[in-house]
Amino acid sequence: MPSVMLSTDAATLSPVAMFLQADVVVKAVMILLILASIWTWSIIVSQWLKLGKTARESERFESDFIRVDDVEAFARSHQSSPFPSAQVFQAGLAEWRASTRAKPIDRDGTRARLSSTMGSAVATEIDRLADRLNVLATVGSVAPFVGLFGTVWGIMRSFAGIAAAQNTSLAVVAPGIAEALFATALGLFAAIPAVIAYNRFSHRLNRLESRLNRFADNFHATLSRELDQVA
Repeated sequence: MPSVMLSTDAATLSPVAMFLQADVVVKAVMILLILASIWTWSIIVSQWLKLGKTARESERFESDFIRVDDVEAFARSHQSSPFPSAQVFQAGLAEWRASTRAKPIDRDGTRARLSSTMGSAVATEIDRLADRLNVLATVGSVAPFVGLFGTVWGIMRSFAGIAAAQNTSLAVVAPGIAEALFATALGLFAAIPAVIAYNRFSHRLNRLESRLNRFADNFHATLSRELDQVA
C-alpha cells in the first residue's frame, strides 16, 4: 500500500500533471514563461551564429586590407560586403572622396570628418549587432518576478483549499504548493540562460567594438598619410 501511494504522488507531482492541475492564472504564467524561454533560446542561437560569423569575416577583411596596394580596387571588390569592418571602410572612403573632391582641400576639416564618419559607422554597426539583446535583458530581469507571482498565487490557492477542507494534511496542500514552486522554477529556467547570454554577448560586442575602432583608427591614419600627398 505505501508503494502504491508513493507512485501515485510521483505521477501527481510530475511537471505535466502540475501544469494540467494548476489554476488558470498559474497556467497562464507557466505558458508565458515557457514562451519566453523558447524566444530566449532562439535569440541566443541566432546571436551566437551571427556574432561568430561577423568576427570571422571581419578578421578576414582586415587581414586582406593590410596587404592591399590599391584601395579603390579593394573597395570595389568589397562594396557589397555587409560586415562591420567593410561598412566602416566604405563610410570612411566615401567621406574621403567627398572631402577631397573640392579644391583647395581642407586637410584638418577632412581629418575631423573622417574620424566622425567612421566613429558613427562603428556605433551604427554595433547597434545593429546588439539588436534583440534588450529582449534577453528584459527576460532575465522580469521572468523571476513573473514566476514569483505564479508562486504567490498558487500558495494563496493552497491556503484557500486548506480552509475549505479544514485539513492541514500534507496530501492536501502538496499539489498546490508544488504547482506554485514549479512556476518559480520556470521563471528561473527562462531567466538564467537569458542573463548568462546577455553578459556573454555584451562582452563579445565590446571586444568587437574595440576591434572596429582600431580598424577605423588604422584606416584614418592611412587616409591621413594619403591626404598629405594630395596637392
